Amino acid sequence: MKKLTETHVPEPLATDSYDYRLPSELIATEPAYPKDSARLLVVDRKEGTITHAVFRDILSFIPKTCAIVYNDTKVIKARLFGKKESGGRVELLINRQLDAERYNVLIRGKVKPGGELLFDGGLKAEILELCRDGSRIVRFKNADDTVLHFEALLHYLEEIGHVPLPPYMQREDREEDAKLYQPVFARHEGAVAAPTASLHFTEALFDEMRKNFDTYPITLHVGAGTFKPVEAETITDHPMHSEYYEIPEETRKIIDSDREILAIGTTVTRTIEYYVRTHGPFGECDLFLHPGNPPKRVDHLLTNFHLPKSTLIMLVASFLGLEKTMEVYRCAIDERYRFYSYGDAMLIL
Repeated sequence: MKKLTETHVPEPLATDSYDYRLPSELIATEPAYPKDSARLLVVDRKEGTITHAVFRDILSFIPKTCAIVYNDTKVIKARLFGKKESGGRVELLINRQLDAERYNVLIRGKVKPGGELLFDGGLKAEILELCRDGSRIVRFKNADDTVLHFEALLHYLEEIGHVPLPPYMQREDREEDAKLYQPVFARHEGAVAAPTASLHFTEALFDEMRKNFDTYPITLHVGAGTFKPVEAETITDHPMHSEYYEIPEETRKIIDSDREILAIGTTVTRTIEYYVRTHGPFGECDLFLHPGNPPKRVDHLLTNFHLPKSTLIMLVASFLGLEKTMEVYRCAIDERYRFYSYGDAMLIL
């Protein structure tokens, strides 16, 4: 157990304040096996301590009075490889569904509105619009030119799509990633990135948690924007991405109560905090939490170790403050924790 120290507080709204150097060998490209054998760094804000533990022991650290909220979104095989009508190779990543027929996507390769991309199995993507941010709006069709709604598209994705592993893993997906890059409590298809704090749970550990704590789901379909770095010099100038969410009635009752809440992941935290501010049970969440906009409702956070200058490390700083956040990250690097999606976990109490 290590005592937190007091040092100079850097500028909490300057993007560069959230930069740090990570040795490349600490970027996890494979999950721990078994999942709950990952390491767990516990930050106790009240006691001012850092404790090093193993994830399977997490329940012993959580206050017994806590309600636990988790994200039951399910990652889809959102990465597609195909070709243009001219024959040129192309890669498409579904970012998010816009409505019954249209999708916002990222495309590697030059395309024009009105053109089509061709994939295995007769799947086609018609380019409808080029967006200012570099993304594209498309609709998907089958070989007969019938426009595909989401349920029909999922069938194609399951057959020919690839697990959209984050680019920093620098490897292609494998068959086992379809299970490993997916929370055990995933239920509702729509995410193109995993809520990574959830990846540490095994079925047995999740069952044990449900036996010992009151647990409640929310759904937030994580989009590719979660990996977008903050490029503005001041973090408040960053255009935050939005993601679709739904909160069941029973979960809303807990949020509306004065019950202590542990959020499993940054996605849960943003969803709860967005609901507290808007009272909307579903919609588009674009809340940016940082030291200048701290949480109002979530008491405790389970999360992973995030990219430098990302909105996710800034969210962590909304709980700990910038100074303590960077101190904890330096400690994690010194102790050789594994970082990012398949990496180790941090529990903030």
